[in-house]
Amino acid sequence: MDKIIIKDLEVQTRIGVTEAERARPQRLLISIELERDLGAAGRSDAESATTPYDVVAAMVRQVVTDRPRKLIEAVASEIADVLLAHRLALSVTIEVKKFSIPDTRYVAVQITRSQ
Repeated sequence: MDKIIIKDLEVQTRIGVTEAERARPQRLLISIELERDLGAAGRSDAESATTPYDVVAAMVRQVVTDRPRKLIEAVASEIADVLLAHRLALSVTIEVKKFSIPDTRYVAVQITRSQ
């Protein structure tokens, strides 16, 4: 299956288990893989034959900044639900990176969901 990949989209949001952690926005990096047939887009060179990347990025930003959450697992799941509900892909893989543990590059979750 073909894929559209958006790697490390940066979004600021309030997230964390404790109120103190949610008190200020934190940086998340979100990667999105959309599995779909891109054959028609490749043959036609028509934007209408693919998924508009800017629309996907805007949808992800909206989901993430919509409200505070405790877990990046919830963020990843909600992003997948929205993208699949809009039929933008047959399957999506979402990775959310958070920078909250000292002496690590990041903590991440990755989920895959299908239609």
